[in-house]
Amino acid sequence: MSKEIERKFLLPVFPAKELENNTIELVSKQYIFQTYLAFSEDQEIRVRKLVNNEGISHYTHTFKSGHGLVREEIEYSISEEVYTQLLNNTKLKPLEKIRTKVEHEGRILEVDEYKQIDLIVVEVEFPDLHEAEVFTVPNWFGRELGQEEEFRNKTLWLKLQTETI
Repeated sequence: MSKEIERKFLLPVFPAKELENNTIELVSKQYIFQTYLAFSEDQEIRVRKLVNNEGISHYTHTFKSGHGLVREEIEYSISEEVYTQLLNNTKLKPLEKIRTKVEHEGRILEVDEYKQIDLIVVEVEFPDLHEAEVFTVPNWFGRELGQEEEFRNKTLWLKLQTETI
C-alpha cells in the first residue's frame, strides 16, 4: 500500500489570473466522474471515469484508508467493462468535477471545480511529511480545509445521493 500525503485548500475562484500572468502553468485538464462503492468511517472504495481533453476515457478503482494528512491508498486501472459492471443496476450518481493540474514552483497542484455544487478546491500532494509541513501556501489559496468532513469527496458524494447538496 502506498501513502498519500496531501493538503487541501478552498479556492475563492478558479486561478485564471495566475494562469494569465504565468504564476502557474497549465499541465492538463480532465473531467472526473467519481462513485463510491463501499465506505466506512475510515475506509473507502471508489471507481472513477476520467475523460481527457481529447475525449479519451480511463477508468480506475481505488481503496483508501485512514484520516488526516497521511492516508493509505491503492489505485489501479480497470477496463471500461469492469467499471460498467461495478455500476450496473445501481442508481448511484457520480460526483462530477473538472480537475485542472497546474505547475507552481516545480510542484503539481490539482484544482477541482465541482459541477453539482459551488465549490473549488486545490489539493497538493507531497513525497513526505516534512515537505507537507514546510510548504509555503501561495497567497491565492483560501483557507486550509484539512480533514473537515463537509469538504471530503465521500461526504459530498453521499449528499448528492440524497439530493441535499
